Amino acid sequence: MSLKTLVTKSVQYNNWVVNKYIDWLSTKSDEQLNQETISSFPTILKTLHHIWQTQEYWWSFISENHDFDFAQTSDVTQKEDVFNAIKNNSQKLADYVESLSEEDLEKNVKVESPWFQCDFSKYEYIQHAIIHGTYHRGQIVTMGRNIGLTDAPMTDYNFWNIYKDQQ
Repeated sequence: MSLKTLVTKSVQYNNWVVNKYIDWLSTKSDEQLNQETISSFPTILKTLHHIWQTQEYWWSFISENHDFDFAQTSDVTQKEDVFNAIKNNSQKLADYVESLSEEDLEKNVKVESPWFQCDFSKYEYIQHAIIHGTYHRGQIVTMGRNIGLTDAPMTDYNFWNIYKDQQ
């Protein structure tokens, strides 16, 4: 399998998972999404916001726009706004990756931030953004269980890979 195919499938899967989670969480009350529980972030909604904010941060480097504004993304706090923002970012990433060539994915992009400096390929930043979201979505399932939400959707990669064309 080529790098292009692998990364394209990864962002398509990520986009599907994001939509599954938003569909699931959109059926929950504001009280449930804002109920505090122990995790990296105190609520499910704040965890989703963090996933989106981090995707936007990495998007600014992947797209080479370097236009991330932490303060601007901090203003997005309402449930529907967070839901729409994360869905839009995931779709934007999937569309972007589909437009890239293998060489584009292998291109190195230098990142200089207050916290670190690195110079990795676009596909490594894409992989990082997806894995980061996966990590926190796992936390959301656990947070949900801790507050009584036991109906999280099945989002395993193999499940998507087998049934994506039937859904």
